[in-house]
Amino acid sequence: MPEVEIVGLLVSPVHAFEGRPQDGPRVDPLDGVVDRVVVRAGLGLVGDRYFNQAVHRNASVTFFAVESLETLAGGLGVDPHLLRRNVVLRGFPIDELAVRRLADGTRVDGQVFSLDSGFGPVRFQAHRPANPCAWMDVVVGAGAFKGLRGHGGVRCEPLDDGELRLGPAVLEVLG
Repeated sequence: MPEVEIVGLLVSPVHAFEGRPQDGPRVDPLDGVVDRVVVRAGLGLVGDRYFNQAVHRNASVTFFAVESLETLAGGLGVDPHLLRRNVVLRGFPIDELAVRRLADGTRVDGQVFSLDSGFGPVRFQAHRPANPCAWMDVVVGAGAFKGLRGHGGVRCEPLDDGELRLGPAVLEVLG
């Protein structure tokens, strides 16, 4: 079971990236940064814009590997919260857990994994990739949209109630 670190948590009641990127974010992209989140099975993160939204049930929590941004930014110290992903991890290639297609076209379901930051394990079902959008070029820098393709994180469904907090955690892939 890999030890990871939760380096970022974001729970935002509103979308920041609506409209045209050239008009700028609707709200401060860092609005909603917290040190602890409450997770509800099948619903998402309490207080988040995707909480209890039927259309987002399979994608209510987004995980992101901070290493993807660090590689892209070349050590420039870009704040990972700017990507507006709910849970930012260090130490695990989270993108590998998403639904994917093999070379022969076979669909492989996303993995179930648990994350325990000290309150007990919380299971998540990984579903689809969290594809970057044109907003990434605005808030991170030119080339981020293209550079984060395939490394934008994964949209997940929480399977358990629980809590997550910043700091050390244990991630276990369950299958």
